[in-house]
Amino acid sequence: MSIPATLAPPVADAATPDPAFRLRGLTLGYGDEPVISDLDLEIPAGRTTVFIGANGCGKSTILRALGRQLGPVSGSVEVGGRDVARVKARDHARSVAFLPQSPLVPEGLTVAELVERGRHPHRSWWGSGDDDEAAVAEALTLTGTTEFAHRRVDELSGGQRQRVWVALVLAQATPTLLLDEPCSFLDLAHQMDVLGLVRDLPLPAGHADHGTGRRTVVAVLHELTLAARVADHLVAVAEGGVVAAGPPEQVITPETLRRVFDLEADVIPDPKTGYPVVLPRGRTGGTA
Repeated sequence: MSIPATLAPPVADAATPDPAFRLRGLTLGYGDEPVISDLDLEIPAGRTTVFIGANGCGKSTILRALGRQLGPVSGSVEVGGRDVARVKARDHARSVAFLPQSPLVPEGLTVAELVERGRHPHRSWWGSGDDDEAAVAEALTLTGTTEFAHRRVDELSGGQRQRVWVALVLAQATPTLLLDEPCSFLDLAHQMDVLGLVRDLPLPAGHADHGTGRRTVVAVLHELTLAARVADHLVAVAEGGVVAAGPPEQVITPETLRRVFDLEADVIPDPKTGYPVVLPRGRTGGTA
């Protein structure tokens, strides 16, 4: 992959565009148990937003709602000023690509065949789109998976397979990417490659620029220091809602870590980049 291991600082812009997503009074859950309650949140367009929080806090649940994979118990999710529930599934898939956590691998499918599935929303009823071949080739090149194109997906290692899934959503050529733990199974170098790649992707042709020239990326990540390096906007989730949101240096604080993760930690700025670095000391109430 051609993305350098050192991520450049996010670009600051004077203009504030309309949000990519607006969540209004959103309650989400499974069965009778709410996971997220009465959430109001705006997710900026043309930026990278990263959700952090303890396991089971609702990060992935919010992402599923943005991707139209889970309907709200109450409230709404708006994309481009429209209620997601009123947007046709095909139209939503042309503007928002969703990579779930641990997707199932179709048996016997080659890498090229899997990545080509990302083109389905752009196809007419009578055949492939004109840009399909080029889009698939570009996605394979960007993720460093061209050499695997004719291998079966189920024969790849976990890290190789994860890059192929990222290639699938890139081939979809949408202005917005939703990524649930996109770095699973990847070593540190490939984690930084993938995150740097998706954060700096230019907008596909024909989509409005929000002042950054970049796509909107919304991701769930567990590794806090890496999240702080890649995010323009960080959202900490706990207690059924958002407890902190903003630039990483405002969200990654000892107080927030204590509340969100039950974790005692020191937070220091990286001496070269200034990004916050988390130095865990132990669980709240435990011994250091």
